[in-house]
Amino acid sequence: MLLRLPTSLSEAQECLTDGAIPVGGATLVWAAWQRDGFPEQAVSLREVPEANVLGGGEIGAAVLLHRIDERVPEVLRRAAAGIGTGAVRRTATVGGNIVGSTLRCLLPAALVLDARARVLAAEGPFDAELGEVLAKKPLLLSLRWSDPLVSGYRKVAEAPGGPPPLVVATAVHPGTRPVLRVAVRDGYDFLAESVPCDEGPDSVLDALSATALAALPAEAREVVREQVLSTLERADDH
Repeated sequence: MLLRLPTSLSEAQECLTDGAIPVGGATLVWAAWQRDGFPEQAVSLREVPEANVLGGGEIGAAVLLHRIDERVPEVLRRAAAGIGTGAVRRTATVGGNIVGSTLRCLLPAALVLDARARVLAAEGPFDAELGEVLAKKPLLLSLRWSDPLVSGYRKVAEAPGGPPPLVVATAVHPGTRPVLRVAVRDGYDFLAESVPCDEGPDSVLDALSATALAALPAEAREVVREQVLSTLERADDH
């Protein structure tokens, strides 16, 4: 297998045109390649500047998880810190987790940040909705967002051998009428909802009870309630 390391978007485009397969941090694809066979060519974005940006409302797909720090909102930082072991976080990338993983531990954080994706195709870079990225799995360059007023993240303790642990991510976005965004990973399913949050906690909880989040199991709904109230309290302090 030839591993190509482009240093610019134009070189990365050329790799895609030649049929190179994205490798990310190789923490996920390597085992599959060992099982199913290695491609003739693979491409890594680790030398492409646009895929390594960190801060200013953007994070590159080639950024290693252990590098994610105070330059991004709390919800994204805490999500990254809870993925795997230290050794995994020093190898795994943002793009690999969002696009290549079934667990997608960073996805709830990206959803509550209302993040948009910058992706690369053989025809060139373009902006895309997260849903399109998850469905079509293009080569992710970066995620971009507007910083929230506050954000929060909770990951329930994992049961050995059980399904993926429940994750609840929250963020309050400022505006004429502030909005609370909530995203949940329940097993392998993801839910995301948004409600106005300028009329008090009870109104927010009532609004959420009219969304798809109401179908969650009782224990999960209680975690959502606690996380929402905590986030709203912090937002009031601002």
